[in-house]
Amino acid sequence: MIQKIEALSTEAQSADLVADNINKLKALFPELVTETSAGGKTATALNIDVLKALIGDTTATDGDEKYGLNWHGKRKARQIALTPSTGTLRPVPAESVDWDTTQNLMIEGDNLEVLKLLQKSYAGKVKLIYIDPPYNTGKDFVYPDNFQDNIKNYLELTGQTEGGAKISSNTDASGRFHTDWLNMIYPRLKLARSLLRDDGAIFVSIGDQELVRVRSVLDEIFGEENFIANVVWQKKQSPQNDAINLSDMHDHIVIYAKQAKQAKTDLLGWQRNKVPREEEQELRYENKDEDARGDWTSADLTCNKNADERPNLYFSIKNPVTNEDIWPSRTRVWAYEKSAMDELLSDNRVWWGKDGKNMPRRKVFRTEVDDGVVPSTWWTREFAGDNQAARRELRALFPSVDVFDTPKPTLLIKRIIELGTAATGGDIVLDFFCGSASTGQAVIDKNSQDNGSRRFILIQLPEPIATIADEALTTISKIAMERLRRTAKKYQDTEEDFHPDIGFRVFKLDTSNIRAWNPNAADLKGSLFSNLEHVEPGRSNEDVLYEILLKLGLDLCVPMEQKQIAGKTVHSIGGGTLLACLDEHISAADAEALALGMTQWREEQGTATETTAVFRDSAFENDVAKSNLAAILEQHGIKHVRSL
Repeated sequence: MIQKIEALSTEAQSADLVADNINKLKALFPELVTETSAGGKTATALNIDVLKALIGDTTATDGDEKYGLNWHGKRKARQIALTPSTGTLRPVPAESVDWDTTQNLMIEGDNLEVLKLLQKSYAGKVKLIYIDPPYNTGKDFVYPDNFQDNIKNYLELTGQTEGGAKISSNTDASGRFHTDWLNMIYPRLKLARSLLRDDGAIFVSIGDQELVRVRSVLDEIFGEENFIANVVWQKKQSPQNDAINLSDMHDHIVIYAKQAKQAKTDLLGWQRNKVPREEEQELRYENKDEDARGDWTSADLTCNKNADERPNLYFSIKNPVTNEDIWPSRTRVWAYEKSAMDELLSDNRVWWGKDGKNMPRRKVFRTEVDDGVVPSTWWTREFAGDNQAARRELRALFPSVDVFDTPKPTLLIKRIIELGTAATGGDIVLDFFCGSASTGQAVIDKNSQDNGSRRFILIQLPEPIATIADEALTTISKIAMERLRRTAKKYQDTEEDFHPDIGFRVFKLDTSNIRAWNPNAADLKGSLFSNLEHVEPGRSNEDVLYEILLKLGLDLCVPMEQKQIAGKTVHSIGGGTLLACLDEHISAADAEALALGMTQWREEQGTATETTAVFRDSAFENDVAKSNLAAILEQHGIKHVRSL
């Protein structure tokens, strides 16, 4: 039989994280999960007494006196992260680039709601998250702290419903600077963690105002043991002489792994890459003595130990040019024992200077050195760019745009990409506060540099811009999309042998395409007729198709094909993982030919996984058409048949 998907069905919502957590607990400790009944209804419950017994009664607490960061609204913020979404993402091919071939996504909407919608399709698949969340400056705060209906918040902000685009105000009188910010960031970070791969990591740009609090939140969500580093980035070129106190020259980039390595020998967990050697480091290598082994540089032959501490490292070596015995200083002895030093000397790995009279140094050949270096936690503007460089990049693309106070340079994000992703393998980079889409441009640029295949997912609220010279750029999300288009054009105009994926698919957050039952008590008969069609009016087959992808957990860039079968358009997604026919009329006479044609196409594609077939519920002429089609599909191995 065909199972109908209602507006409140599990398959019409984003991932139910609460149910997932309960199932995980039940798998680990079956005795912990029990059932309660009240008013004739059965509900799942946790036995707290059993929990205390499992972990030791003295370590369990449900009181307020425990270590950690607490604020007004924290419990609600935690619940919001676990509340499923009933929204959808509507495709906008007209605003996209290379829709049919690209693997990149640009999503317009409230990132809290979008992160929920991405859970089924992308949980555990994202390699790197970089975010530059809005800093708490005491000014108007774009992301609202009233999360009761995020779809409503989004629609109001974009002017799609009454109520205007005004947002919650963060004035001095409110006294809630940190609380508002924490209520905004907590559920988003909670959802972000579940999207990361086990070997993934998150990089968060943050200022001094919220550094302590974001560290506390990340400690709670990711675990203190998964803290990697706090990078200090020099964001300005020169200090401000008119600063009231000290001139602010830096920002922080806080790094947490989904699962950090606790030792170099650990096989599991996040592994940072090295960054390429800089040009000035490469210039140090030359072949001063025409050594057959190639270019080399010299390194100190002594170490920071004295003769009393390491007497075995205090001895003389003979200068082959002057035939003198050369001793190290008693306060700084050789770095090698006698036998190792003799090997270096005999292998022509000791340099005595051009005239042969200098203090000896060890020769280090370029071929013996890694191509990369371990980065430090201090990133200069030369290493990672600065705000001024970022503004120059934006002005080059948008001469009329000047709305970003602290834009991030693409060089900074490329450094992060170097550290956290591989060139090959299709690593996904997520930025859910994407602003002007610096991250998207950085991914494209980096792929171009190293022939990479990284993908990006960008999310940006359509925050209105008050004053803008270009009428087409009225929101930050529109600037982001246009930046990606202009970046793409730059690469389209080149004749390089390798062309990175310069495209992106645009999706916009909206209410579900599946109409909820909302009867008019004064006209029940009219309500019944108006709800015969379960798809919202004005929604296209593509809108419905991509909502099915989201709710069934398929990649939004999964390959798609379509074919005419029995006069109907049938879509095959993911090589037959999903077969969808959204035509508006299927008669009893059509059912057999349509079902047999779909099963034959599935066999031709060699689909190895289970297939889900989806139809419009209102399309069937009668129950005979519906039951015959479902029976034939099931006979041929398609057992998951759904209708909308």
